[in-house]
Amino acid sequence: MEGLNELEQAVLDKLLGGDHPILSALRVQAKRVRVVRRKCTGVGFFCDFDVPQDVPRLTQKTDFHFGDVTATVDGLTHGAGFVLFVRNGHLAVLEGYTYDEPWPQGLHNVALTYQREPRNLTFT
Repeated sequence: MEGLNELEQAVLDKLLGGDHPILSALRVQAKRVRVVRRKCTGVGFFCDFDVPQDVPRLTQKTDFHFGDVTATVDGLTHGAGFVLFVRNGHLAVLEGYTYDEPWPQGLHNVALTYQREPRNLTFT
C-alpha cells in the first residue's frame, strides 16, 4: 500500500487543522505518511500508518488519540465519526466508524464538520 485515499486524506487534513503545536507537528508527519494496512470492519475501517524514521516525532505527548470530526454521507442515517491515534510520537492509526449502521459500499456527498466550533481539543 502507499498513499491515502480521498476520504482518508480529507479526514486527516480536517483532524490536523488548527494552530495547536501538536497539530502542526503532526501535519509534518502527515506529508510523509504511508498506508501499510487497511481493514474494513463492516461498520467502518482502520487505516494503519507508517511514518519514515527521519520524520520528527513528538517528544512530550507521545501516546494519545482524538476525534472531533464527523461526516454526513449519503446512505448513512446517523453519519460517521473518526479517531486519530498517535503512538510513540507519530501518526499510527485512523479509524472511521458509523453509528450502528453498515459502512456504505461507495461514499457519496461526504461533508466533514467539527463536532464543536471553536474546537476545544484535549489530547487524551
